[in-house]
Amino acid sequence: MSNELEAFLEYISITKSLSKKSVQAYTSDLLSIEKELQKPLIYLELSMILALLVKYKNKRTLNRKFSSLNSFFNFCYKSNFSDNYSKIKLSKIPKLLPKFLSFDEVKNGLKLIDRSSWIGLRDYALILFLYASGTRISECLELSREDINGEWLNIRHAKGEKQRIVPLAKVASLAIEEYLREFKYEKDYIWCNYKAQKLSRISAYKITQKYLGVSPHVLRHSYATGLILGGADLRVVQELLGHASLLTTQIYTHIQKQDLKKTIQLCHPMS
Repeated sequence: MSNELEAFLEYISITKSLSKKSVQAYTSDLLSIEKELQKPLIYLELSMILALLVKYKNKRTLNRKFSSLNSFFNFCYKSNFSDNYSKIKLSKIPKLLPKFLSFDEVKNGLKLIDRSSWIGLRDYALILFLYASGTRISECLELSREDINGEWLNIRHAKGEKQRIVPLAKVASLAIEEYLREFKYEKDYIWCNYKAQKLSRISAYKITQKYLGVSPHVLRHSYATGLILGGADLRVVQELLGHASLLTTQIYTHIQKQDLKKTIQLCHPMS
């Protein structure tokens, strides 16, 4: 690792106080380029870097790497490590509406679960919890029993290491209580696999895929969409989801507009 890259990683980790995952992502993106081209990033021609990255066909992946490079080059310029500031233009990505499920679709999936065992009760409670709380799957799997206090949920392992407290629907908290009564193992984590070990992201994905045909993150989108269509204020939804910027939450307003258009088409005599 070059001295400049080491200084940049120290800067974003200590001065900027970015989360561990963000620092790991920057490290992975930038260090891999140095290793492949066997030269410090600061001395590499931009054309050489672009020639290396052209193999990435996914524009979102490519933009993430471009963003990492831009941050690094900007840091080097401001730190007087370099006289020139190179900035790579990001690719344009069409905005896609997030996939979501209706409440009826979630209920139909829940009906498929055999709740005669603690495994079935866990699957039922997990899906209900994700839909009722809007948590990221990483936040969900880190929860301990003490994080649920009646109908309030304390999310201590949020993205960016920012803690937040959100209300939890009573039906979800009751489902978790029923599951834990049958589980009978004394574990700190709420969500466990059949070996009574902490549930993995892959296992959680298999559960939601089995009964709903979607990833756990779609339930987060479904939670937000349900709130927006129900008339919730955008800033309230931002707070509940734990978004750092309102711009991230604004994608759900497109769903609201889509729903309004559908209503006009169905109900207005001139549609």
